[in-house]
Amino acid sequence: MNLFQLRAFDAVAREGSFTRAAARLFISQPAVTGHVKALEEHYQITLLRRTARRVELTEEGTKLAAITRAMFGLVDEAQVMLEANRQLLTGRLEVAADGPHLVMPLLARLREQYPGVTVNLRLGNAQETLTALLGEHVDVAVLTEVEPRKGLTLRQIAESRICALVPANHPWSALKQDLDIAQLVNVIMVLREPTSITRRTFDLACKTAGVTPRVLLELDSREAVSEAVAAQLGIGIVSSVEVSHDPRVKALPIKGEGLINTHMLGCLERRADLRLIDAFMTMAQ
Repeated sequence: MNLFQLRAFDAVAREGSFTRAAARLFISQPAVTGHVKALEEHYQITLLRRTARRVELTEEGTKLAAITRAMFGLVDEAQVMLEANRQLLTGRLEVAADGPHLVMPLLARLREQYPGVTVNLRLGNAQETLTALLGEHVDVAVLTEVEPRKGLTLRQIAESRICALVPANHPWSALKQDLDIAQLVNVIMVLREPTSITRRTFDLACKTAGVTPRVLLELDSREAVSEAVAAQLGIGIVSSVEVSHDPRVKALPIKGEGLINTHMLGCLERRADLRLIDAFMTMAQ
């Protein structure tokens, strides 16, 4: 059995791309393709299905990926153990986050302390970020309102508050105090999709307060909500950590129960002692 071929397959399975797999392994894309092709031909099996947008695992590929992920995970742990006494000068950290606002300052501090460390950052929604961490596609993840679970190490890094986003010329923009959630009864609003953590927190707070806003638009990004508010299509909702410096809109903290979100940094418990992961977790806290 050729371990180079298995390593190449494992990288493609993790990254969903031959190009990103090559970058992960620091070899050329043709080399990765050749290793995977040789593995499939030797065992007369189809492990990957190439589509126009990405590479997908076949049923057999999914089974093998579960094995190689565990196998090379142990290899990585052995390497870290053997190098435990060396100064942390180089390395690669895979990071996922459900938004850029909290993770970017952390990465800046990491670069300042460990300039030789390379970071691969994945941004996605809350579910995608948690799935990437649990599936061992990343080493650490910045998560919002994640439930504690066995095998997951979590450290709180911040709290945020739900804010209303109004046009700069809206009468509420002159308010000197927090906006009461009761003021949003029957107000036309433009909100994130229902699966968004910010939207879910806001909906639950509205239900608790007996408030029923009128939702005109549901949008799939913070930027789209900001643009809709600037166009005066309605009042938006945004987390206090995501407030942009846009002169066309203004964020107003909302007063009410259940409008606070907790942000955590997480890693798999069994990998928490790995040198680079431990350094990042410690630095962040």
